[in-house]
Amino acid sequence: MFKRLLSTCIVFGMAATAPPAWAMNCADRSVVVERLQSKFSETLTVGGLQNNRQASSLVEIWSSGETGTFTILVTRPNGISCVVAAGTDFFEALPDTTPIGTPS
Repeated sequence: MFKRLLSTCIVFGMAATAPPAWAMNCADRSVVVERLQSKFSETLTVGGLQNNRQASSLVEIWSSGETGTFTILVTRPNGISCVVAAGTDFFEALPDTTPIGTPS
């Protein structure tokens, strides 16, 4: 009984001290951007600032018309970018426009 309790405590203790999984998806912005451009042929599509109480973060969507991939990055003020989402089958939603002139 004591061995089971001890091994359970060790396993949960190791899990509690392990670094978060998302930390592996973070790196210096220049490294992340170079990887997106070289490996996936992605370019910056849209971006904006996200404000919270501590600081502003830059949110960007990178995409590729060639490969159909997209990546959503969040860059902190210290220059570290984290990939928060990535996927395939990217499409651009165009606004519904009506032609100028009178219908025939």
